[in-house]
Amino acid sequence: MTTTDCRDPGFRMETERLILRGWREADLEPFAALNADPEVMTYLLKKLTIEESADLIDRMMERTTVNGFSFMPVEEKASGRFIGFVGLNRPVFATPQEFEPCIEIGWRLARWAWGKGYASEAARAWLGFGFETIGLDEIVAFTVLENARSFAVMQRLGMREERLFDHPAVPESMPHLRTHRLCSLSRDTWLRQTGAGLASAS
Repeated sequence: MTTTDCRDPGFRMETERLILRGWREADLEPFAALNADPEVMTYLLKKLTIEESADLIDRMMERTTVNGFSFMPVEEKASGRFIGFVGLNRPVFATPQEFEPCIEIGWRLARWAWGKGYASEAARAWLGFGFETIGLDEIVAFTVLENARSFAVMQRLGMREERLFDHPAVPESMPHLRTHRLCSLSRDTWLRQTGAGLASAS
C-alpha cells in the first residue's frame, strides 16, 4: 500500500516521469556506480567505494527513521532505472552555522540522467511534501560556489540566494570546494508559486 509516510516500506510519490520511493537492496550497485563516477563527484570530497556507498544508504535510512525523511531514491518510470537520490535532510554541521537548525533539499543523479529536468521534477515533489504534507516553514539548499548546474536547479525551483559560507566539513586545503552558496525557499513563497494555498482555501 502506498503511503506518504517516508518510514513506511510502501512510501511512494510519483511525478509525470519519475517514482520517488524508499531504498531497496538492488539500489546499491547503481548507487555505487554513480558515487564512483568522477564527474558526478566533482564537487564532493571524493569518490566512494561500494562499501562507503552501502554505509551512506544505511545512514540515510537511519535518518529517515529518526527525522521522518531523508535523501531517497528516484526511479525513471519509463525504464525502471535507478537515477540517484533526491529528498530532504536535516544537516548537522561540526561547527554550528547561523542558519541552523534547518531542513535542506538535495540531489545526486547519475550522469546519464543529467539535462532531462529530472532533478527539478523530483525536487518539486519533495518541496510539496515538505511544505504541504509535513508543514515546514522553510527549506534551504546549498552547493559549492562553482557548481553552476546545481545552482541553476535551485533557481528553477524559485529559491533565493541568501549568503555564502565555508562548509566546516571541507578542509581549508580545498578552497575550491569549501565555499558554498546557501539558498532558501519559504512556505509562503512556495504556496504563492504553486497556488497550493488557494486550492486548499477553496
